[in-house]
Amino acid sequence: MPETYAEILVVDLLGGIGDLLMLLPAVHGLARRNPGARLRVLTHDPGADLVRGDPAVAQVVTPRHGRPGAEREAVAAALAARRPDLAVSTTRYDGIPELLAAGAGRAVTNLWRDPPPHQPVGERYLEILHAEGLLDAADRSARPRVHLTGAARRAGERAVARLVGEPLAPPVVLVTDAGMAVKRWPGRHWRALAGALARRGHPVLSVGPVDPAAPLGVPLPRAGLPTLAGQFAAVGRRGGVVVGPDTGPVRLAAAAGAPTVALFGPTDARRYGTGGTDLQGLPGCPHRRPTAITEQPCWWEARCPLDAAEPACLAALDVDTVLAAVTAR
Repeated sequence: MPETYAEILVVDLLGGIGDLLMLLPAVHGLARRNPGARLRVLTHDPGADLVRGDPAVAQVVTPRHGRPGAEREAVAAALAARRPDLAVSTTRYDGIPELLAAGAGRAVTNLWRDPPPHQPVGERYLEILHAEGLLDAADRSARPRVHLTGAARRAGERAVARLVGEPLAPPVVLVTDAGMAVKRWPGRHWRALAGALARRGHPVLSVGPVDPAAPLGVPLPRAGLPTLAGQFAAVGRRGGVVVGPDTGPVRLAAAAGAPTVALFGPTDARRYGTGGTDLQGLPGCPHRRPTAITEQPCWWEARCPLDAAEPACLAALDVDTVLAAVTAR
């Protein structure tokens, strides 16, 4: 019989919403494999809101402050509050793996080890946990699915219904921003795409900064992440599509069940894809490093070695290609 655990701590302190979403299948798989276990998740806000209320999660813990060392302090506090039988972590900095190894009955603390260059990150997590005997074979094919409460689903439905009703053509949501400049599709491309969709009769909605001089559709109401997930689910129910760069909201849309078209530049779509339609700009870029993206020359300052004006990989994703992918979805 496989070993089971009563007290499980899952730590994801990488900081991004997308990072937590890629780990969700592992969270849900651990809960299924260990029925009745008390599973805690330690992660950052605002992503923590996506697992509060999830039936698989007994407790959500976040760092208490934003000063240096907050994450390590949060891990130490979680271990002191209840010693886990099993700790699983994606987080490798500030001695956190060693802290978990010393404070848990068993710890699996490096889900990034030895990645094949084109294996999706989330699949790698599941493969390692399966190899460690912690997940069943069926769990290896699981995809991120965010739990939608009834309140979030209703709020999202109301917001989308108020903006588009039951349209003749499916709505399209444009996620125009990304957390890093190096991941942003050029503004001129967004404007051309929004115009082309509107001419075809699609209600165009937007998430992210809107230029008053050149609005890109009707902004979705500002909301917390659970309600935003509900809005994306409502768009998907109408046959709509969410399109945007490699960023948390696009991953959230996919996890909420909406079709997505994701635009990849510096990150490799084969490794970081959303599971929808993933378009790669400049697939042959010699500077892209699928398993070491932070070491790419463009990463931190968005200075592309191929184009001084903008990331060449994203500029190369032309509007016609994206429009065809969106309408196909």
